[in-house]
Amino acid sequence: MKVFVGYDTREDMAYQVCKHSIIARNKDVDVRPLKQQELRDAGWYWRDEDKLASTEFTFTRFLVPELANFKGWAVFMDCDMILTTDIAELFAQADDKYAVMCVQHDYTPKEGMKMDGQKQTVYPRKNWSSVMLFNCGHPSNARLTQDMVNEKEINGAYLHRFSWLKDSEVGELDHTWNYLVGVYDDIEKPKLIHYTEGGPWFENYRDCEFHAEWKNELFNMMEDEV
Repeated sequence: MKVFVGYDTREDMAYQVCKHSIIARNKDVDVRPLKQQELRDAGWYWRDEDKLASTEFTFTRFLVPELANFKGWAVFMDCDMILTTDIAELFAQADDKYAVMCVQHDYTPKEGMKMDGQKQTVYPRKNWSSVMLFNCGHPSNARLTQDMVNEKEINGAYLHRFSWLKDSEVGELDHTWNYLVGVYDDIEKPKLIHYTEGGPWFENYRDCEFHAEWKNELFNMMEDEV
């Protein structure tokens, strides 16, 4: 099982805790950070800096099918998340008729700025692409090459709305697999918690909803490192 996690240099701790929440529950998972500079150095990513991009992995997440050699299934997820269960349960949702599967949120962010001070971009299908279960070998994903991802004429909206796919090729996951803190309030223990409006690693969000779960994961990670 391959899991690619978006990495932002401003949120290293969030990435480390996210990774721990995955491998602590399944040590057979191959977790890989999508580090923009490493992808640039390796010749995978060469887009100019986009001032509208709110994270360093705004575009690089769409390299996942090719990074997986267009074979099998792979997960992409943002770093501002933790798993509370074995991610194998997410892979078990895979349905070969879809090119990608995601939680199909329908909401508008309350805040105008993101937790790290970046402008909050509002667009249709917001946060659908923050957790993606990719069918890397699906014929329609063959178009999603590094050339497309780096093409100047292809903007973020095109990719984040899955515009290279037919709507029928986008499968739906239950929202427990991308539970937006501060947006949803109907599940006591989500399987994947997304601190989309701000996580406990930021001063202003120390006591946000589900802060205890994140802090406990951090504590367990530190214990495992001793």
